[in-house]
Amino acid sequence: MVAPALVASCWTSAGDALPAGDRERSPLPLAERVRAIADTGWVGLGLLHADLDGLSAEGLADLADLVRSEGLAHVEVELLDGWWDDDSAWRPRWGLLLAAARALGAAFVKATPPPAGHPGDLVPRLRSLAGEAAAAGTRLALEPLPWSAVDSIPAGADLARAVDHPAFGLVVDAWHVFRAGTSMDDLAAALAPAPRSVVVGVELDDADADVVGTLFEDTRDHRRYCGEGSFDLHGFVRVLRAAGFEGPWGVEALSAEHRALSLDDALVRARDAALAVLLSPPTDPLTDPLPDSQPAEASS
Repeated sequence: MVAPALVASCWTSAGDALPAGDRERSPLPLAERVRAIADTGWVGLGLLHADLDGLSAEGLADLADLVRSEGLAHVEVELLDGWWDDDSAWRPRWGLLLAAARALGAAFVKATPPPAGHPGDLVPRLRSLAGEAAAAGTRLALEPLPWSAVDSIPAGADLARAVDHPAFGLVVDAWHVFRAGTSMDDLAAALAPAPRSVVVGVELDDADADVVGTLFEDTRDHRRYCGEGSFDLHGFVRVLRAAGFEGPWGVEALSAEHRALSLDDALVRARDAALAVLLSPPTDPLTDPLPDSQPAEASS
């Protein structure tokens, strides 16, 4: 038996840090996070702009050396915001993310969509940014959010096909799929791989049946570990596999409960919950085969 390859998305190893505020930067040293991720059997990691800010070219090179020496083969960096604005205020962060992606060999740079109601045509800007990402040796991946101008995966897939650039696609996060009310049939139709898959990355997580607080409070503070909430994660995984996604699977643990754990305990808790979902018997052996990507003992 082999186990799926897992990536600790940025919040999974960030300790007592949280998005969209003055606590985005992890209080944990990057080297400690990298070593703990490797020691607990993940194949890669995500890093937030706040954690990369201030690193010189030499600092990025040292971080890349550490990542490689610890045997981590996959890196993701995030989060590009504000790219739809005509001013250049977002450019410094984009430059930082591209520099980090180039140094670390990142598979993609994750971006957030504009706010709901944004009137502009997003295609030309995204196509241009995808070209810049390709020149840096990476891809740009937009994450549809239910409160934004790209509020679902079907909407994101339509946008990705309009952009029509090999260095542009989507991050498909389970929380955003289910909280947007997207059915598995609609998800499957949106992610049909022809002519080219729009899936760049996937993030696994779970939540209660009912939203706790606002949507943002629910996603920031009240997510559940995989398999411990109400989401049909088996159906979600089955759809992604049918769409041609072969991993590695991102695991985004983001909650007050997760932030209260020690780094090692948090990584083990998130890893084991995701593996329990990915390795549970398929509901339809004809359409849901188990993947072959990493020795099981590496994640036990």
